[in-house]
Amino acid sequence: MIKYLKTVHVFICAILITFSVTAQEHPSLILTKAGVEKIRAELGSVPLFDASLQKLKAEIDAEIALGIDTPIPKDYSGGYTHVRHKRNMIVMQQAGVLYQILDDEKYAKYVKDMLMQYEGIYKTLPLHPKTRSYARGKLFWQCLNDSNWLVYVSQAYDCVYNYLSAAERKKLEKNLFKPFADHISVDSPQFYQRVHNHSTWGNAAVGMIGLVMNDKELIDRALYGIPDLKMDKTAMDDDGGFINKEGKAGFLANIEEPFSPDGYYNEGPYYQRYAMYPFLIFAEGLHNVKPEVKIFEYKDGVLLKSINALLNLSDADGDFFPLNDGQKGMSYYNDALVTAVDISYYFGNQDPGLLSIAEKQNKVLLDDSGLAVALGVKNGKAKPFDKKSINLSDGPNGKQGGVGILRSDDLELVFKYAAQGSSHGHYDKLSCSFYENGNELLQDYGLARFVNIEQKGGGNYLKENKTWAKQTIAHNTLVQNEKSHYQGKYDIGSKHHPDLYLFDDSNADIQIVSAIETNAYPGTEMHRTMAIIKDDAFEKPFMLDILRVKSDSTNQYDLPFYFMGQVLNTNFEYEVPKTLEPLGADNGYQHLWSEGCGSITEENTKLSWLDKGKFYTLTAATSKDDELRFVRIGANDPEFNLRREAGFIIRRKDTQNTLFVSAIEAHGSYSPVSESAVNSNSSISALKVVLDTVDYTAISITTAKDATKLFIIANTNASKEATHTLKINDKNYEWSGSYYFK
Repeated sequence: MIKYLKTVHVFICAILITFSVTAQEHPSLILTKAGVEKIRAELGSVPLFDASLQKLKAEIDAEIALGIDTPIPKDYSGGYTHVRHKRNMIVMQQAGVLYQILDDEKYAKYVKDMLMQYEGIYKTLPLHPKTRSYARGKLFWQCLNDSNWLVYVSQAYDCVYNYLSAAERKKLEKNLFKPFADHISVDSPQFYQRVHNHSTWGNAAVGMIGLVMNDKELIDRALYGIPDLKMDKTAMDDDGGFINKEGKAGFLANIEEPFSPDGYYNEGPYYQRYAMYPFLIFAEGLHNVKPEVKIFEYKDGVLLKSINALLNLSDADGDFFPLNDGQKGMSYYNDALVTAVDISYYFGNQDPGLLSIAEKQNKVLLDDSGLAVALGVKNGKAKPFDKKSINLSDGPNGKQGGVGILRSDDLELVFKYAAQGSSHGHYDKLSCSFYENGNELLQDYGLARFVNIEQKGGGNYLKENKTWAKQTIAHNTLVQNEKSHYQGKYDIGSKHHPDLYLFDDSNADIQIVSAIETNAYPGTEMHRTMAIIKDDAFEKPFMLDILRVKSDSTNQYDLPFYFMGQVLNTNFEYEVPKTLEPLGADNGYQHLWSEGCGSITEENTKLSWLDKGKFYTLTAATSKDDELRFVRIGANDPEFNLRREAGFIIRRKDTQNTLFVSAIEAHGSYSPVSESAVNSNSSISALKVVLDTVDYTAISITTAKDATKLFIIANTNASKEATHTLKINDKNYEWSGSYYFK
């Protein structure tokens, strides 16, 4: 009997051990056991994958040769300790991948040795000595970077899990991973328990280490937030945004709230790019370990939709439009977008356009998704990623404004009528930027920050981000009485948004976007309509801008245009002061030097400039009392934190209701080699308002060859089915739809 019981006991233990091994199979987070076997079978036959692997191997071999350094934290972004710990997290993740693919224990040993060093120091680490952040980390000055570290290191741990002994795993989980996850979550709820790109990283970090450790409590905390936690609904973060006003938290809430049904992320493309890595890498882990969550189907598959939206928020060079806080030059060549493209292709509908972007990126992830992309490229499936005009709604239900992008030939017009964009939002409703073949004609300034450059404010946001970059005058939109939209206050701006009036890209020759804003200035309505029109009378498509202002008071209105390039000529006279003075005292005006002031001499005002071998002309219908001002960014900036770039402002004083109409042409070229200028003059000889009523606005455009075109927009009925009859100067016009052009 005893012998029988022993046999049963052994049998049961064997079953439990087998079940345990099956339940804890590793790797399973990003790499999978089956995926690794497939990758190994394809090595040497898939050029893009093989090249990515060899490049990574050379980098990590060089790191291993340098030895391991886990210094005591002391620096802000850009300082040595910050950079070293940031590099360590990436190197560990990559070494773990190499161990799995190449089956070379030196990479596993390297990861193990570094993890043990971190285990040794983390137990006694206090909060980071730099106190600037609203949520301090331990390895880094803010919990955000600590979360970055754990997202990457979770992947490394998964890759070397079976290499480590049970005692080593227990030691790491007890002294490093569990305390680390607790610090960025339950110890730092002001960071973790919210809807924000910061907390997305935190959720992913806690969830990914939870998946590796098979810790249900951590996984649930990641998906749903900290249970039964009450937060101060008035508390704000370092950027002035509410921390948890709505009480929502967790990874799923961070999918539900910031993303619109179209995949637009409310903080803008720069932060969408930053957040996409934790969104997608945790989603991939959930898909592999917890397929029952169906994460790629969540909210109608919005995570995969968001990648298409993000790629469409880039110019011809792949640089993201710097909406809200956004650093210029950030592009889809960033590693986060390599992740996005590969995962989108593998888990989506295998869009061949994504393969063409992967070819440009010239690297792939070393996992199942990267292999699929590399095989697609190898098999000649790549097709150009076709960026077309697109309207991206904002808000969780798509009802909080949006961003419209009109594309025609090499021109791209970006029209922002989005919601505030969380604490990274700017006060720039109905603003625009304009590009030709990736070059800015009219710029959005972006953020005021030198990211990870320690000499400039520790690599963090500069004070000028609030005093200049976020203010309305820093953007190409209307400013009333030298005040910013929503008083420049987040608690007001977060309650409101413009409303789409019209988006129509059905006619490739005439594409229009139009929106209305009624809350930026109480008692004032702004209705801006922008169109890109392709017509045989012009060398290239031109942009038409109609901005109607209706107010219950008399105001001063400023409409700035931040053009890029060298002034060529104007058709008005202006005076240049001998001593420069700021244009104003606050709300961003204190950062503008007043470089020239002119007055109207003709019905139309013209400004032409040259940039990167191309000519551009602004033609505006102006009034005799308008002031024309040249300005330059950089006043009250003793540390030279701002770029010294030019702007042109049309100022209209003592006015109640008014209409700003302008057109911008891209035309001709100049070669410094042949020293020849081609088509350097504007094709517009006159731009005139021929009718402006509550219901209709009509603009005539006369070309240099005396051909006259008429554009009419219906101001109160945007229906495509509506029919209109209108008499202008004794001539009847009839049409269907929201606009007329002929």
